[in-house]
Amino acid sequence: MTRPAASPVLVPPRPRGNAELPGRLALSAAVTEGAHLRTEDFPGWLAGRDRAHRFEVERIPFSGLDAWSFDPETGDLGHRTGRFFTVRGLRARVGGDSGTAWEQPVIEQPEVGILGILAKEFGGVLHFLMQAKMEPGNRNLLQLSPTVQATRSNYTRVHQGAPVRYLEHFVKPRRVVADTLQSEHGSWFYRKANRNLIVETDAEVEAHDDFVWLTLGQIHALLRRDDVVNMDARTVLSCLPFPDAAPGALHPDTEVLSWITGERARQDVTTALVPLGGVRDWVREADRIRHAHERYFDVVAVAVRAGSREVTSWTQPLFEPRGLGVTAFLTRRIGGVAHYLVEARVEGGFLDTVELGPTVQCVPGNFAHLPAERRPLFLQTVLSAKPEAIRYEAVHAEEGGRFLNAESRYLVVEATEDEAPTDPPEGYRWLTAGQLTWLVRHAHYINVQARTLLACLYAMDT
Repeated sequence: MTRPAASPVLVPPRPRGNAELPGRLALSAAVTEGAHLRTEDFPGWLAGRDRAHRFEVERIPFSGLDAWSFDPETGDLGHRTGRFFTVRGLRARVGGDSGTAWEQPVIEQPEVGILGILAKEFGGVLHFLMQAKMEPGNRNLLQLSPTVQATRSNYTRVHQGAPVRYLEHFVKPRRVVADTLQSEHGSWFYRKANRNLIVETDAEVEAHDDFVWLTLGQIHALLRRDDVVNMDARTVLSCLPFPDAAPGALHPDTEVLSWITGERARQDVTTALVPLGGVRDWVREADRIRHAHERYFDVVAVAVRAGSREVTSWTQPLFEPRGLGVTAFLTRRIGGVAHYLVEARVEGGFLDTVELGPTVQCVPGNFAHLPAERRPLFLQTVLSAKPEAIRYEAVHAEEGGRFLNAESRYLVVEATEDEAPTDPPEGYRWLTAGQLTWLVRHAHYINVQARTLLACLYAMDT
């Protein structure tokens, strides 16, 4: 007997986007007093978390490292498990000119970590669960971080420490607000990426003592303060799909994508990992690896005690830059719309050769020995900006888990046509905040410093 064919299951199409989300984000950004903590009480809360735990960071010689050692053949500095990360050498060259070649230490960390923020409505307003997290490289140690900030080695508990709180919301996320792979510092990491996640929940979630629910308005207020919101939180916040209120842009989106593709095709970049022990112009000493001319950064070692971490004591290497960085967008209103000048940057650790960075991104002291024409474009415009031209300014720490005292002065500076022309030099383009927000939803388009500034753009007027 022939059975009748089964009727096809009709699945109605679903909306491609969440039409309500932009309005909910805008409302959260407008609310500057949360349901759980007043903004004015935040410094006291953070200080209380600092007092509740023992935090110590001590510089030590490399011989004092526990479970870390230099490979006798390559000179690479790695962990005995082969996990976490390894300090290796990088050889890079841009184009065929030997003058553009260099070598340096670099962090190889092939694991994809999770940077996740949990969102939940309270009183009809989205709040975000943020953590007071100690990182050994932060000058003030304790800063506001995502709900989850963990490498795969950490959340799989290679260190045999305590489990990562709230991890279950991000391993198999459901109500996803944003989810994208993003690079880290291309000058210090080799092809490192993290999964940046924002997930919403309706479940009852109790905030542990080191965690707090804040509105976007509260977080934006904290972004205007020095050394409060850490790098990992800033990069995740930059992925929020804020609505684009601008009526247009100097360059249509298709032109922007074509320009980025052209820049990637134009740049001939060659990189290779090499033994750390043979890296040219770098000197290994008992307590640091330094550049022969005392520039750029050092590789150092520290011993850490942190009562609030999954493991309460450990040792590790860190990269310590030489000097305060300057990271800035120049901005102009073009056709009545705010635009920001981005650079198609080449960094040795990028996966895709080029990512869009700020107008200026450097440590000025590294270029002080060069003539003016060889220093970064637009650096002098930023450094000489009058106070009335500075629309945003704060000092923010870079990745405190890998970098020691790495801080940059982040700025948004109003420029004139003479200072930053509408038709900028090769490698630069004017983009709107909406275009940056659109690009950051995809992997490896916007570098980590520009993502910090993008998060700060939305904090400027709140």
